[in-house]
Amino acid sequence: MAVSARAIQWVEPTGFRNLEPARTALGAGITLVHGPNGAGKSSLLEALFVALTGRSPRTRRDREVIAFDSDFARVEVELLCDSDQRSFLWSATRSGERRHLLDGAPLGPSAAEARPPIAVFLPDRLTLVKGPPGARRAHIDRLVAALWPARGEARGRYQAALVQRNALLARARGAAALPSLDAWDQELATCAAELVAARAAAVAELAPAFEVAATELGLQPPAAVAYRPRCAGASAEAIAEELAERRSSDLARGFTSHGPHLDEVEVTVAGRAVRRYGSQGEQRTALLALLFAERAALLAARATAPLMLLDDVMSELDPERRELLAARLADGEGQALITATEASQLPAGAERTEIRLRGGAGIGIVERGQAA
Repeated sequence: MAVSARAIQWVEPTGFRNLEPARTALGAGITLVHGPNGAGKSSLLEALFVALTGRSPRTRRDREVIAFDSDFARVEVELLCDSDQRSFLWSATRSGERRHLLDGAPLGPSAAEARPPIAVFLPDRLTLVKGPPGARRAHIDRLVAALWPARGEARGRYQAALVQRNALLARARGAAALPSLDAWDQELATCAAELVAARAAAVAELAPAFEVAATELGLQPPAAVAYRPRCAGASAEAIAEELAERRSSDLARGFTSHGPHLDEVEVTVAGRAVRRYGSQGEQRTALLALLFAERAALLAARATAPLMLLDDVMSELDPERRELLAARLADGEGQALITATEASQLPAGAERTEIRLRGGAGIGIVERGQAA
């Protein structure tokens, strides 16, 4: 596997959950983290995610990641970005102070360009396929930004216009429409059309790869991911008309009841919505297929390959599908960090770096080749 243009060199957590302070180096391709339950495998993935993004995929409260015997948590990550060394640093204290720095300075708008996109498979992340639509909308919008950086602000522009329109509706609730509402209707419709087009394009890129990955991983066909926009029209003019038709009800309610903030991204297996009718196993497999579809879309677009963080992904796969998963990870650029209770859960022929955890401490790193 080739080295990614944005490759993680090492991660060093301090005071983070049950992890012992240690600098852990990642391999250029697959890094396997193995050890008994409770050793800190999931925490190592979480620490890496937190340092790069400033948020946890497992909790919204910073205090929960701070070790019981520590007053603070700190994670530093060094990565190679287009031949330059870059450093992310995240820290939080029990008193509520937090920092998130890139090369010693507070993160700015360009921070996302310094790191690879991140695809996370954790038990907590099942909300992406079985939770409310908002999580799926946000996920697709992040994919849009990774695929086409120029379209990455579409979500922000729409949200800003929506806030303004909602503020006007709240002020005029139960009264005649404010004159300025016409202008904000047009602004919202313009931003909505941009966001709808970006989401539709991203899902269109995902759909074929999702179907292939889902079938390979054992989901009953047909497996599909589809964009279900709330607006019937796609142009700014059509969306403006839809907003005008609902203006009286929006004025009565005091908020906008129509638009892309209510879109759905539907994941189905055998024609049934995974969110409502999928088993826990089907939901786990659908999430994994979705992450691999995103990786394929990014590679096809020649965008930066995502960093794959896969927690206990092998335990529910049979040997054949473990081989398929390993082959997919080895195809193309990018890094993957996989956790398992036993090193043997990753097929022996898969080239990887191994990290063994025991009681939260990194014991050693072993280079493994194809003949291992």
